[in-house]
Amino acid sequence: MGYTIAQKIIREHLLSGEMEVGNDIGLRIDQTLTQDATGTMAYLEFEAMGVPRVKTERSVAYIDHNTLQTGFENADDHRFIQSVAKKHGIYFSRPGNGICHQVHLERFGIPGKTLIGSDSHTPTGGGIGMLAMGAGGLDVAVAMGGGPYYITMPKMVRINLTGKLSDWVSAKDVILEVLRRMTVKGGVGKIIEYGGEGVATLTVPERATITNMGAELGATTSIFPSDDVTKAFLKAQCREQDWVELKADPDAVYDEVLEIDLSKLTPMAACPHMPDNIKTIDEIGKKKIDQVLIGSCTNSSYLDLMRVAAILKGKTVHPDVSLGIAPGSKQVYNMLAENGALADLIAAGARILESACGPCIGMGQSPNSNGISLRTFNRNFEGRSGTANGQVYLVSPETAAVSALTGVFTNPQELGSGIEIPMPEQFLINDNMVIAPAPVEEMDSVEILRGPNIKEFPASGPLEEQITAKALLKVGDNITTDHIMPAGAKILPYRSNIPYLSNFCFAVCDEAFPQRCRDEGKGMVIGGANYGQGSSREHAALVPLYLGIKAVIAKSFARIHCANLANAGILPFTFQNEADYDTIDQMDELQLPDIRTAIQNGSKVVLRNLTKGTEIELEPVLTDRQRELVLAGGLLNYTREQSEK
Repeated sequence: MGYTIAQKIIREHLLSGEMEVGNDIGLRIDQTLTQDATGTMAYLEFEAMGVPRVKTERSVAYIDHNTLQTGFENADDHRFIQSVAKKHGIYFSRPGNGICHQVHLERFGIPGKTLIGSDSHTPTGGGIGMLAMGAGGLDVAVAMGGGPYYITMPKMVRINLTGKLSDWVSAKDVILEVLRRMTVKGGVGKIIEYGGEGVATLTVPERATITNMGAELGATTSIFPSDDVTKAFLKAQCREQDWVELKADPDAVYDEVLEIDLSKLTPMAACPHMPDNIKTIDEIGKKKIDQVLIGSCTNSSYLDLMRVAAILKGKTVHPDVSLGIAPGSKQVYNMLAENGALADLIAAGARILESACGPCIGMGQSPNSNGISLRTFNRNFEGRSGTANGQVYLVSPETAAVSALTGVFTNPQELGSGIEIPMPEQFLINDNMVIAPAPVEEMDSVEILRGPNIKEFPASGPLEEQITAKALLKVGDNITTDHIMPAGAKILPYRSNIPYLSNFCFAVCDEAFPQRCRDEGKGMVIGGANYGQGSSREHAALVPLYLGIKAVIAKSFARIHCANLANAGILPFTFQNEADYDTIDQMDELQLPDIRTAIQNGSKVVLRNLTKGTEIELEPVLTDRQRELVLAGGLLNYTREQSEK
């Protein structure tokens, strides 16, 4: 029996475990990336491990999230990250150089390599044939220190692409179709692998759009073959030496197979407030819009913005629409400036934003009250835009551009024949905004620069023998990490200050939650299905840890958040019988008797509802290794214990 692309990379990087679905496996990690919203905490964790220099082939620290400097906090964090990078062997991508995933694809990604990043959209690297996965910052810190990255061996899903995209239909429409079919829960525990004759019709940037937004499926990652298209892209980036061919064996076996005929797709949108709430543009109709934003790590490539420039050239944005455009990297920005496309965007009335995440992470450009905003981004969770009642739709750059001109949802196919934008034979190469680390002989003399907003990692202790605490919050299905720990310009500057962040925990669901935690001293959270979907931000586990949350009991979990809970020392449980969810009310007093013994021995876990006098059974969502983590009080404590041994 042959191997899939992902299985081949896993086999070459396997350090522990067996490649059987459901097994806990440890992987050697070749590359890591961080961004500034998660990076400060990741580097504090790395420092705590006492490893003098990273042991990966390439680690890069990007500044792309918290670039709005309205106070000292973000600038201090950037300075801290830059000094850590210089001292510990990490490359530093300066503010303005671009979004981590776009830049990494252009300059550092290598087919067949493993990459983990403290950002859930790290699977963008799958567009170039990497096994690229989002992870919590602590997992990234461990990998930088030479430790394995552990995942549960996923199922393999093959999506066969046939035909060719019609004019004005784009890669964004491909992934929206996948989300329509599979939903935001459909990829959990799976790797999505693309194949078929249609793959050869897609450029690397188009493939990267698809793998990027595969994160919204809940998938472990998504991946494309490394073929002649990949080789041409790397050659144009002056990195042809990094290319290797990578394809699935003809007799590879997949757990699921989907068929998508590219020629039958039509322009689509993800409607508020979930990426799988899909309708065609024609189904939505000529609804008035207020704002259009083009960019993000999903759709800010040279090809994307050249198509947008071609649509806008010689025209003017509708008077009722605010249009903002953010190139994904300095490379893209420079090339648009040199060939005149940037002038076309400006002349049409576009507001040019810096090469950063910006509005996608809620950092500026919030829509007006009840405003309808078309965005080429990857998430449209309620309130993420910064406007609580904003109505965010996710669309392709082509749909966004033409709608910005008309002032209403418009199918770009109304433009008639398509336009051909060729891939450059040579990209503009200028890495002057990437700072190399200090040589080994100079690293000891590098001073780490810390600002007053940088607080310590929240402490945790070994798992208690028994936990008695109230259900301090009960929430429904599809709770995202944005619900647990919101983003936005007001909160993001405090990502390195857990005590301050705690004031905003679950504020979207219940503003009284933080104070309730402080009043009680400890508690549990009850959740529905797909709890913790969305971002990889470990703050969604670290802040509840700081507030005294001991366990989260849900119908099901998103992969990264569940791992982050275990890393933090918080117990993740699912109901053995989902109907038991209805038997617990907020503020019920709950008890986990003999829980340490149960976790240690793998025995039955019973939850007593002391308020109602009932008992139910729970299932720990923990591998054998994660049981050891929570017994120690989290991954940091566990790592220290192992190093002492």
